[in-house]
Amino acid sequence: MRYTTRQHYGDYDSIGGYFPRGVKWLLIANFSIFVAYFFAVRLGFGAWFGPFKLVPAMVLKLFFVWQLFTYMFLHDPWGFWHILLNMLTLWMFGKDLEAVWGTRRFLQYYFLCGVGAGICVVVANVLFGDTRSATIGASGAIFGVLLAFGMLFPDTTVLFSFLFPIKAKYFVIIMGAIAFLSTLGSTGSGVSHVAHLGGMIFGWIYLRSRRLPLTVQWPSLREIYQRWKLERNKKKFQVYLRKREADRDRWVN
Repeated sequence: MRYTTRQHYGDYDSIGGYFPRGVKWLLIANFSIFVAYFFAVRLGFGAWFGPFKLVPAMVLKLFFVWQLFTYMFLHDPWGFWHILLNMLTLWMFGKDLEAVWGTRRFLQYYFLCGVGAGICVVVANVLFGDTRSATIGASGAIFGVLLAFGMLFPDTTVLFSFLFPIKAKYFVIIMGAIAFLSTLGSTGSGVSHVAHLGGMIFGWIYLRSRRLPLTVQWPSLREIYQRWKLERNKKKFQVYLRKREADRDRWVN
């Protein structure tokens, strides 16, 4: 989406900036690590990345607490769709959040949702007696981003499954319901629905406990017209000044 007025939020230009700093470096980091992991697996060095996956047994027994952070940057090396969908969603929805919040607060929120999702995965795996399963991917943080977008831009039209137009608030409700219901059933698909739901839960708690802007004030039609008229008058005045300068220079030897 594009904003009607030219404003600057943090390091992001709301009209021309398609890659704000935080989102840009998250994309670069995730794709770079994916390429490294991809070649490592095919060259027989995939085990080197094992300590960076989220394995509850390692977190609880070996105190590999960094896994709650590093697992977000690992994606399935056997398929490109996992990282492609995550990063496309991050770009589509994250850039507008960073525009409103600024880079620092956006990254704080992103990583809190990701780490919170990891904590939920550890707790759920302990409760169900499966502490050796490994979890990778940024989906928990991405679902937190989706929640925040739905709260800030509830009436913005988005494409559900990239095909069907739907308001953001309904899209978030549907995705949350899917994540919740999926945690109650079998997860044999290999998708960590607990992480999805956990990212949204931690995101909601954070947004409710912090004084972050949860609404965006859109300019009225009158304000848009007045600003357009002001810009038009400025251009006319600039043309007048250039013409005047040209006429004056004509008589200078």
